[in-house]
Amino acid sequence: MKKLMLLVGLVGFTMTQAQTKYVLVLHGGAGTITKASMTPEKEAAYKAALSQALQAGYAQIKSGETAVEAVAAAIEILENSPLFNAGKGAVFTAEGKNELDASIMYSKNLQAGAVAGVSTIKNPIKAAIAVMRYSPHVLLIGKGAEEFASLQHLELVPPEYFYTAERYKSLQKFLKNEANKKPTSFSSTPSALEVDYKFGTVGAVALDHAGNLAAGTSTGGMTGKKWNRVGDAPLIGSGTYANSWVGVSATGWGEFFIRTAAARTLAAKMEYQGKDVKMAGQEVIQEIEKLGGDGGLIALDKNGQVSTPFNTSGMYRGTITDKGEIEVQIYR
Repeated sequence: MKKLMLLVGLVGFTMTQAQTKYVLVLHGGAGTITKASMTPEKEAAYKAALSQALQAGYAQIKSGETAVEAVAAAIEILENSPLFNAGKGAVFTAEGKNELDASIMYSKNLQAGAVAGVSTIKNPIKAAIAVMRYSPHVLLIGKGAEEFASLQHLELVPPEYFYTAERYKSLQKFLKNEANKKPTSFSSTPSALEVDYKFGTVGAVALDHAGNLAAGTSTGGMTGKKWNRVGDAPLIGSGTYANSWVGVSATGWGEFFIRTAAARTLAAKMEYQGKDVKMAGQEVIQEIEKLGGDGGLIALDKNGQVSTPFNTSGMYRGTITDKGEIEVQIYR
């Protein structure tokens, strides 16, 4: 009887200790996102888009496709929504243009691809995947990237496709603020007005049935960016990374994620220091904050455990488990 009771007790302990296994995690940007500033209608719209993206990615995994297909399906939904700073909802440069960036990395053989500064590719994440699969390169930019996308029969659109009234309004507000600055002022510390002009990037990380991880990121960059600025999103190791340990996608003030090689640093903390995904993720964001940077990231490890740290008031984020259970969050 005692042995039976002990066995039952051990079974109960094992069941309560069992960890949820996630197969897809995504983000839609971090920034000053508060309940007070969000209407019920807009909150519902964001949650619906994130849920739709999670379901699209999960469907790929459930049907036996690779993590790359899952990431592509999820990010494509977000790129096609004007709610996020990627694809259709991309922000404007100081010249009133849209310059988009995206990247993908697959843990199998450390394959990677990226595009930067493109203005006519409807879904930059698809172009990044094409670069990874069908070119000898990792990163293509501008007109060359668009020419390659055309050769791969990806959907091209006129630059006007990316126009949205809300993003254009943000640009006008930004330019008005810039006009009040000294011409030679290039402070590394942004004003309160500028902070949210740097956020809105989307990304996803997936774990497939073969145990491979893929991470992808897509963005319109910073409102009012100049000189063909490129942030961390298309840079492998900064805004995107995936190896046999973990997949990572970042969002925030890209210059700080570049300077800290944020995505690769997280993976290295796990591989060489033995830290779990949550501790490694939190430490990376803390390091960025010490330098004066803002943002967040999502990370999914080889065991299906998730980390979603950020140092802003909110980050659009969501997860789906191997059983199809969805959780979407916005605020801290």
